[in-house]
Amino acid sequence: QVQVIECGGGSVQAGGSLRLSCAASGHTFSNYELGWYRQTSVGERAFVGSISRVGSWYFVDDVRGRFTISRDNGKNRMYLEMNNLTPEDTAISYCNIVAYLFKAHHSFWGPGTKVNDSS
Repeated sequence: QVQVIECGGGSVQAGGSLRLSCAASGHTFSNYELGWYRQTSVGERAFVGSISRVGSWYFVDDVRGRFTISRDNGKNRMYLEMNNLTPEDTAISYCNIVAYLFKAHHSFWGPGTKVNDSS
């Protein structure tokens, strides 16, 4: 089992920045594939970006150029730096961990952290 927890959400004005953090424990963090998703009040949970075990990253078009993703395997943490935030970024952000355990891929989620537009 992998335990996942996000933090760093909050209220920010348009154009502002936030840094989300995801901590995971349970197995070898460096072996995890990591991703961020978000869910608005009216939509389904949607993929935002990811970072692989070797550090390759990918973002959807809506956030590319504004968001940065990184991981610190020594601290068992992943980060999402969000800049130039807009009202459309208001959502609950979720950390997703994909771990290869017991000869199968397993997906684990945190409870989410809320990002609000305070404009």
